[in-house]
Amino acid sequence: MMIGWHWLRRSRWSDLLVIVGCVFSLPARPLTAQDIPGDDEQTEIQQSSAFAALAQEVASLERHSNLLKNVIKLAGPSVVHIDTDKSDQSMPRAARRGQIEEAGSGFVIELGGKYFVITNRHVVRNAALGDIKVSLADNREITPTKVWADPETDVAALAIAAPRIVAARIGNSDAVEIGDFVLAVGSPFGLSHSVTFGIISAKGRRDLELGDDVQFQDFLQTDAAINPGNSGGPLLNLRGEVIGMNTAIASSSGGSEGIGFTIPSNMVMVIVKQLVERGAVERAYLGVALDSKFGPAVAMAVGLNRPRGARVTRITPGSPAEVAKLQAGDIVLRYNGVRIDNDSHLISLVSLTEVGKEVLLQVFRDRRAIDVPVRVGKAPPKMQ
Repeated sequence: MMIGWHWLRRSRWSDLLVIVGCVFSLPARPLTAQDIPGDDEQTEIQQSSAFAALAQEVASLERHSNLLKNVIKLAGPSVVHIDTDKSDQSMPRAARRGQIEEAGSGFVIELGGKYFVITNRHVVRNAALGDIKVSLADNREITPTKVWADPETDVAALAIAAPRIVAARIGNSDAVEIGDFVLAVGSPFGLSHSVTFGIISAKGRRDLELGDDVQFQDFLQTDAAINPGNSGGPLLNLRGEVIGMNTAIASSSGGSEGIGFTIPSNMVMVIVKQLVERGAVERAYLGVALDSKFGPAVAMAVGLNRPRGARVTRITPGSPAEVAKLQAGDIVLRYNGVRIDNDSHLISLVSLTEVGKEVLLQVFRDRRAIDVPVRVGKAPPKMQ
């Protein structure tokens, strides 16, 4: 921790000089040989003083490190370990034991007075309900009573029922900034309740190759060590709040290389609430086709100094975009006040909007920015 090195560089050798100076200024009888410390005794005095100075520095550091300990004490009881058996379900359990077993992580939340474990869909995918085992922080093992999952965001919710369950506190991931300190908790390589420490390295990571199912991405990036088995575990801020769910790593070796990806907590909670309340996610849409290759040449041609926003190439007949009179060639710069980075960013924001909500678009058209209100509609079944 670099901040610790800063504190340790502060010198306390001046204290030793004051002590030595006081010794030589004492009015006293003439010194004898017994009064003059030998080399060994002088070394012992210096060493004792140095240890005392070090102890003071460490005490200051420990007062700050207690913050991290308190975060874990508060958030730790809400973190769970998940084991799933994904072997051939047609075989007798005894014969398939250990064939395809997978471990992951999760955390407990409370919704409407009921408790749910939140994790990644890929942790529980293809596992029968009875083959999912949730281990609480106090080592109790329970089986969920129901599972919901959303393939497009890789989020899953497991209904659980047991006494003395501790729910996590959910933070606001929109308030997270690059450089914020974070802690990741999970079960890397099956080692439950492992904790790693780092910072938020980047925001808005999209277009990761996580399979065809995961369509809507808006990851936080962290250098807190995340390994196989951390999937579904929480990323915590220094207030002990969950600000993300750890999902993936970028690695050439299969282990942590300081590049981990986390689904923001606000995105997770939008999905989870719909899964629990409706049984599925209802997604909104604008009804536009977007230019995935929008680049500098086109941007300069329409009057922008650089590519930004999402460029509309086509309007779907009868869609909310047509009702709002959006046009092909429009460039969406902002969506309800949020600056748009690219086409996938706009798609993710729209998909997480409540169906029927009116949003304000800032659109670049005819070399000027205009505001266009749009009431988003429910995506057709083929787009869900």
